[in-house]
Amino acid sequence: ACMLVLPSELTHRQASVSLRMLLQAQKAQDGPQVVVDAGALATFDSSALAVLLECRRAAVFEGKGFAVKALPPGLASLAGLYGVQELLPALG
Repeated sequence: ACMLVLPSELTHRQASVSLRMLLQAQKAQDGPQVVVDAGALATFDSSALAVLLECRRAAVFEGKGFAVKALPPGLASLAGLYGVQELLPALG
């Protein structure tokens, strides 16, 4: 699987740069599934969700599976609030 790692801080300020780097890394790797490791994420806002959803969209577009590893509880509840938690399946 293609493993992408989120930075420790992902707010509106870092979102576009982070997304560009993640999508580049995603394109460069083969594998039937894209896994985003959110374990390092400590500071985030709803922009982090937008980045994850965009990575998912790119994976689906390429016919790949998508999963998130170690989604922080705060971000998981934010996903629930926005009604997108089913789009961010946990790994495992």
